[in-house]
Amino acid sequence: MAETFNRGTGRRKNAVARVRIQPGEGRITVNEKDPLAFLGRRVLELAALAPLRITSTQRKFDVSVRVAGGGTSGQAGAIAHGIARALCNYDPDYRPALKKAGLLTRDARMKERKKYGLKRARKAPQYTKR
Repeated sequence: MAETFNRGTGRRKNAVARVRIQPGEGRITVNEKDPLAFLGRRVLELAALAPLRITSTQRKFDVSVRVAGGGTSGQAGAIAHGIARALCNYDPDYRPALKKAGLLTRDARMKERKKYGLKRARKAPQYTKR
């Protein structure tokens, strides 16, 4: 049985997005909701759907996303990464454009851990002379 869809896993900060794309008329769902309704801000929606815009495939694929972990910004980045990887699985010709836009690179920046004796990762308590 041949699969009719392509998968891509996207990660950003602590968010993980599992993306499925299949040929269709452009329906997009993120955790069973509209992308704007789920992410809450138009800027995040545009960032998440950037791979489709760059490859001019907004109306060619139905996209189904399951995303968990992190905050809305990390989730938007994870969705973009996942969609880009799924598009590369579907057609390797999309790879140069997506690579040039930096959408295939996993953004490794994570929140730095808190150190003991400090208030946050690097913020020290106020120094008192007396």
